[in-house]
Amino acid sequence: MTGIADLAPLERAQEQKAWYWYDWANSAFYTTVLSVMFAPYMIEVAGKAAGCPDDLDDAATCGNTVSVLGLDLAAGSLPFYLTSFATIFSAFLLPIVGAMVDRSAHKKRHMAGFAWAGAACGSLLFFMKDDQWQIGAVAIVLASVLAGCSVISYSAILVDISTEEERDRVSSRGWAFGYLGGGLLLAVNLGMFLGHDAIGLSSGMAVRLSLLSAVIWWATFTIIPFVRLKDRPPVERLEIRGNVFDRSFGQLWRTLKDLRNYPMTLTFLAAYLFFNDGIQTVIYAASTYGSKQLGFGDSVLIGTILLIQFVAFGGALLFGRFAQKHGSYKPILYGTYAWVVIVVLAFFLPEGNVPLFMAIAVAIGLVLGGTQALSRSFFSLLIPRGREGEYFALYNACERGTSWFGTFVFAIMFQLTDSYRPALLALIVFFVIGAFFLLRLDPERGIREAGNTVPSTV
Repeated sequence: MTGIADLAPLERAQEQKAWYWYDWANSAFYTTVLSVMFAPYMIEVAGKAAGCPDDLDDAATCGNTVSVLGLDLAAGSLPFYLTSFATIFSAFLLPIVGAMVDRSAHKKRHMAGFAWAGAACGSLLFFMKDDQWQIGAVAIVLASVLAGCSVISYSAILVDISTEEERDRVSSRGWAFGYLGGGLLLAVNLGMFLGHDAIGLSSGMAVRLSLLSAVIWWATFTIIPFVRLKDRPPVERLEIRGNVFDRSFGQLWRTLKDLRNYPMTLTFLAAYLFFNDGIQTVIYAASTYGSKQLGFGDSVLIGTILLIQFVAFGGALLFGRFAQKHGSYKPILYGTYAWVVIVVLAFFLPEGNVPLFMAIAVAIGLVLGGTQALSRSFFSLLIPRGREGEYFALYNACERGTSWFGTFVFAIMFQLTDSYRPALLALIVFFVIGAFFLLRLDPERGIREAGNTVPSTV
């Protein structure tokens, strides 16, 4: 099995267009909910429960705690702890889901089923109000985990509908389409939040409606790839005795043991674990850092967030074109270097300096779209054919919106220092370690070891 998609070019093109729609669908959840609105609103709600002042800024920095499973956690750190917990839980669950996906002839059904279940859980965020942070905590963890489960099947489908030569282009267009869709809904939601008084809504209700709209968007647009993508039988069926969970854990154990035969794949996973944790934490904490540390008002933050979103659309396409000529490995490595520079510049940003803040936002958007899109397509070349579900499960355990150690370090640093500046600066170590592993990676060797065809550019 060469790994080349067994479809005619026209069929591949049609399914690739359908495939893009799931990026469009789920990006609304990651953008509106995880990246922008959930964390500040959770801080406000948890702050009320902790006895902090009603003012959102004071609630984020007052230092009062809430009790979570017997642990006293600062209200300002709670959303970051929740994200960390969701990802740790995903690290155990997603490989099991991936094993089942590999043996299934219904990848699109798994994708859509997990997406609709995640959207249903996410809809509970609408009921998070006053000091009732608990329902939001449960909803965000479940929705994040289920989103990760859906992305496993979605990523595995990429290998079925594109050749090795097409991966960078298809993955980049998917990410770009996602940024565009997520940005459009976010623009509407931020407009509703800014003008909530004019339309007779409280600020809290505007946020809750925005959170609800994101999961409705996610569920609705998932219908398109569910209808238009085709199911196909797995490449190889590996029979294991026992119930479905025994079979899943059994195949997972063989996959982990088998990674020793693919050292370059393992090296990239190590690199991705670190640099993606850094990326996800920067994006997840951006709105909180801008509002609580740098003192920017809603209008500046909204303009910056939308700027990043739409620049990332262009960044994904730009990096995709560059990869078609020069391969995907070098852009990923150079992008990691760029993230180090971005974090350092953000650390030294003076309070209230809008032009510099916007300049960094443009840099973030360009690098964000490119590194994430090419990481997905490059990793697909390092996976043995027929094992996409399990390998993408390991990959997606630290994918966008579910970084674990990065958000944990960020939360700990804030709790220790009561400042988001050292919390942000601490993230440099993730990019440095990621670059270290990337420099040890031989891309052509890794692709050959996985049994795939080496593209003309790597």
